[in-house]
Amino acid sequence: MKDRKQQVIIKAHELFIEKGYQATSIQDILEYSGISKGTLYNYFPSKSELFKAVFTYIQTKYEAERNQLLIGENLSDMDIFIKQLDLFMLSNKKNKIFSLVEEVIASNDPELKQFIKVTRLRHLEWMFKRFIEIFGEEKRPVLMDCAILFSGMLQQMIYYHAATKASQINRVEIIRYCVNRLKSIVAEVSDKAEQLVDPNELIIWLGAIDGKELNFLENVQQLMMELKEKISEISVNNQEHERFTQLLGFIEDEIISNQQPRTYLIESTLNTLMMSEKVNELKEMQRLKELIDDNVFS
Repeated sequence: MKDRKQQVIIKAHELFIEKGYQATSIQDILEYSGISKGTLYNYFPSKSELFKAVFTYIQTKYEAERNQLLIGENLSDMDIFIKQLDLFMLSNKKNKIFSLVEEVIASNDPELKQFIKVTRLRHLEWMFKRFIEIFGEEKRPVLMDCAILFSGMLQQMIYYHAATKASQINRVEIIRYCVNRLKSIVAEVSDKAEQLVDPNELIIWLGAIDGKELNFLENVQQLMMELKEKISEISVNNQEHERFTQLLGFIEDEIISNQQPRTYLIESTLNTLMMSEKVNELKEMQRLKELIDDNVFS
């Protein structure tokens, strides 16, 4: 990013925090940034585009710090997840995200509303993936439901304590309290195999938003379901079944969840799967390979 363009984003960010999005005028941004109107519109065709750039700037900084917390750590460590959530809450408070989002929702700008909607769903997708790392792949079917429930519970608890100032409970205590409730929820719904939301629905939808062909993603999902059924039939033991299923799950997640799938990892995983003659002989496996060759490796 050009230094001057980034400087405009930083200055607009400061104004949005101080005055709010609606109250900040283009003239305010011009005067505070020290640039001409022509230069501003060359960078950002509209005020809403500038808002999206500011929001993305905040999000990118937060995600970098969030990912830094995972380096050298056990991905299933719940304390690391709590630290990530605390960082999320701190970033939101520092940057007045909640009030800015409320302004956008109250506005008549459908493009900005859609932007906020997608941003929220991406956070939910991140939480779902973290839950898989924490609770295990075998609980995947129920973890999107759990992510939705947990997100709502945490948000309302934070809102209540911020609005009423009823106690001196700190942010980490609130997060930990909700996390402890989450453990019980995951155990219960997993034990009862209760699933309300199919996680792949959100992942496919977000994939389509990223510009991928929806038909391709649907075909991948359908083939994966068929392959997993076939693998259940041909596996000689639970260990082999789990290994094959995990390999398929990795390929599916890499294709559907990542805007730029890592082709070398997909190819390596496919080759590992096809080293098994039983898997290689499955017509569904051949169809999957052809589909990936045509749409990912081409």
